[in-house]
Amino acid sequence: MRLDTSFVLLFFGYSTLSLSSLSNAFMTPSYSFVMKNYSKQIDHSHFQTDSKRALLASVTIDADEVTTIETKGYSDNFVPPDTSVIGEISEQACTDASAKMKCVDVPVPSDVSENGKVGISYIHWSADPTAKKAKGSTLPLLMIHGFDSSCLEYRRLGPKLAELGIDTYAVDLLGWGYSQLEGVSSFSARAKVDALKGFWDTIGNGREVCIAGASLGGAAAIEFSASNPDIVRGTVFIDAQGFVDGVGPMASLPKPLAYLGVKVLKSVPLRNSANQMSYYDPQTYATEDALKVGRLHCLRDGWDDALVSFMLSGGFSPSQKVEQITVPSLIMWGRQDGILEKEFAQKFLDTMPDAQLRWVEDCGHVPHLEQPDETAEVISTFLRSNKFESASIESDVSYNSLILGAGGLAGVAAVAGVVLGS
Repeated sequence: MRLDTSFVLLFFGYSTLSLSSLSNAFMTPSYSFVMKNYSKQIDHSHFQTDSKRALLASVTIDADEVTTIETKGYSDNFVPPDTSVIGEISEQACTDASAKMKCVDVPVPSDVSENGKVGISYIHWSADPTAKKAKGSTLPLLMIHGFDSSCLEYRRLGPKLAELGIDTYAVDLLGWGYSQLEGVSSFSARAKVDALKGFWDTIGNGREVCIAGASLGGAAAIEFSASNPDIVRGTVFIDAQGFVDGVGPMASLPKPLAYLGVKVLKSVPLRNSANQMSYYDPQTYATEDALKVGRLHCLRDGWDDALVSFMLSGGFSPSQKVEQITVPSLIMWGRQDGILEKEFAQKFLDTMPDAQLRWVEDCGHVPHLEQPDETAEVISTFLRSNKFESASIESDVSYNSLILGAGGLAGVAAVAGVVLGS
């Protein structure tokens, strides 16, 4: 079985240890294939972290400011990543997306954070009012990125959806992207879903939503949908991880070995290999910029601890929850996906009672990056289908009622300020 990008990145079968010494921890043929593929490209000089860049790229807070963080919250000190200068990324879509990135403190259980809240970073692309009026309203769309990625993964798709009149959010999963790393007790799969629920309760006011997940983000979307059937009215899965549970033998790795592997995970050779494998047309899309976008957040202080916490927690377990999703669902799959087997697309159809499949031609594992125009059009058509007519109307009415009940014009202004990310 070929691997999801999520797990391609996790199966770091090389390091200062020999390939054979790690092979005992990764026993399946898939693991062996990835280890051999990556081990040929190792240049250990890449393993030396540029401490200055790591410091500049970090959006965490100095130790002297811990008291302030506890009082004000992580979001008060949040600074979006400077992708063009610090990250040396030239793609304009990335610059535009990072400039829109914001952060909000959201409620979580006390076993996730002692003070009961964590900072979650996100990007909001507001629906174009003209397109919304012409085409009609839709449910808001909440998009979840893949394994150890960030909301910048949707830098090309988000604006196009907004242009089509869809209110679109891309959110960082706790522990990944530019979310809070310090002062967090757990970065487990459950903690990620808890923080996602806290995010939508805070930013979306818990209104009905369509949730989308790409790659491992699909597993997060499945778990969120299964645990929140009262608000999830639709789902979109893009080459999604849905039928493989956990992180395999990595969940039982000794901590020192897990930390060693995590350091390798941020290395240029591994990231470049995953980058090349993700596209049908790597010459056009697997660029140096793409590599940098996917790696920049790894340079933040605390990233290693967060990823080890996730790995040792066992990861997501979506396979038994897919059948619980009975809402209208769209499955999008790159016809030339070289990472996840095409049979998984059919398995979604066979398991979910109200799902439809759309193949994306000339496309690998990431349609939202390689074919964003087509991906946006397909999602727009899906959200405006007759499956959602009542949901869209009810969502607009209930949300307007919520705002108008918030205390006249002052309430409208306050709520709109939060929701619109102004």
